[in-house]
Formats: sequence, structure tokens, C-alpha cells
Amino acid sequence: MKANNFLGTKLCTADELSLYKTFECGQCFRWNSKDGEIYTGVSDGRVAKLCEKNGAVLIRSSDGDINYWRNYFDLQTDYSKSEDIMKKHEHLRKAAKFGKGIRILRQDKWEALCSFIISQCNNIPRIKGIVERLSEAFGDKLFFEGEEHFSFPTAERLSLLKADDLAPIRAGYRAEYIIAAAKAVADGSLNLEETAKLPAKEAKEVLLSLTGVGSKVADCAMLYGLHKTEAFPIDVWMKRALKEHFSEGFDPEALGEFAGLAQQYIFFLARSTGNDKQ
Repeated sequence: MKANNFLGTKLCTADELSLYKTFECGQCFRWNSKDGEIYTGVSDGRVAKLCEKNGAVLIRSSDGDINYWRNYFDLQTDYSKSEDIMKKHEHLRKAAKFGKGIRILRQDKWEALCSFIISQCNNIPRIKGIVERLSEAFGDKLFFEGEEHFSFPTAERLSLLKADDLAPIRAGYRAEYIIAAAKAVADGSLNLEETAKLPAKEAKEVLLSLTGVGSKVADCAMLYGLHKTEAFPIDVWMKRALKEHFSEGFDPEALGEFAGLAQQYIFFLARSTGNDKQ
């Protein structure tokens, strides 16, 4: 199906949300497009198809709950309020202009934590493959418009497994970390809902107590799962960008609640213009 033939409910304007930029900036792994125009994804047991058409973002979903998806895409937040702080640094201004339309998704807390445990020392195509195999093996089947999809497996489901049970998904050493995190969530020793209510620094300390969770994974889980928008994940791409374009005195904390958005702008520009499409 081509974009011209896509029918759906208007979610927002294309200025408010760029599907390509948002789905390809490294914050999520369940959204895919065969033609670069129509994206299909799964969130919280719901399947949706989205397309940009005539200046609008249109959506069809298995649940028909437009409010769920408006919240998922953080459409209640006015991103224009970040413009003044983005202009304070030349490269950040450039990155913000290049990445306009990126939104910080409000993803399921457990899915974000587990996905970014999988992400460590990994590249995006491989992360997507592992996440998809994990969902196919241990998630629930979902059907939408004649297609089969799978929900992300719950922590409770994965907590019953051993690391060896994850061998088919080819997660390598990360399998032990996935199971450990699942057990912590399932037995209540890690309450992600309560962790999300903590100040950012305290929430990060809680996540760092998990086996296999370091600073970058914790920051990603906070930003993309707990919606702690002051989090500023730093990976190889970010280290390169910060070294090349920012002075040693640059402090992400000065960006406050817009630090996470700034990180996405910088990361997206770095990956889009870099030679290595990691």
C-alpha cells in the first residue's frame, strides 16, 4: 500500500511528529516500515499503522484508542518550549533543526528496560532482531488487518525462564541480565511504577542496582521508559559528537528537562551524517 491510499484517523500534524525521525533515532525497536512511508508497530499489546499524508499523521490501530497513542507519542507536550535552550549552543541549534519532529516516546517501562539491556554493545538492526525474536518466542499473538504480530513478553513470563531458554533469540551474555531484571520486576524487588516517581538521580541508582545495568542502559531506561526527560544517555555516537562539537565544560544537566530531547537531536544528526550506520 502506498501513502496516497492510506486511510486512517488524524493523530497530529506532520510538523508535530516525524515518523521516520522518531522511529529511526534509536529510542524504540518495535516499529518497522517496508516502504519508508507506512510504519507498523506494537505497544502494550496494541498494533498500529501510521503514515504521513498531506501534512498530517494518520493512524489505524487495533484498539482504536486515539488518546492512548497521543500519550504514547507525547503529543500533550509543547516541544517549542525547548527552542530557546537549544539555541544557546551552535551545534545543538543545528541538531535541533535537523531533528525537528522527533518526540520522546512514552514506552512501557518494562519493555524499555529490557530492550536497552539488550542494546548494550550492540547495533540497532541486531537489537531489533533480538527484540522481535524475544517477542515471537514469549509474547502473545496479536492479529491486525490480516497480519500476525506479537506483544512484548511480560517480566512475569520471562522470570520463569532460565538464561539457556533464551538461546534461540541469540542475545548472548545479555540473556542472564534479561532474566535477572525480569525476576526483580516479577518478585517486586524492582517496582518500576514507584521508581518512576523518584527524582532522576535516585531512580538511576535503583536501576544501577540491577545486574548488567550500567550508566548508559539506566539513562535509556529512564528517558524512554520512565520518561525522565532530564536523562542524557551517552553511547559511542554521543561520545564522538560531544568530543567533536562541544567543549569540555559542556554539562547536559544545564539543559534540564530538555536534556533527553537534546540527546536525541544530537544522536540522530550524528547517525544520519556518520559513515558507520551502527
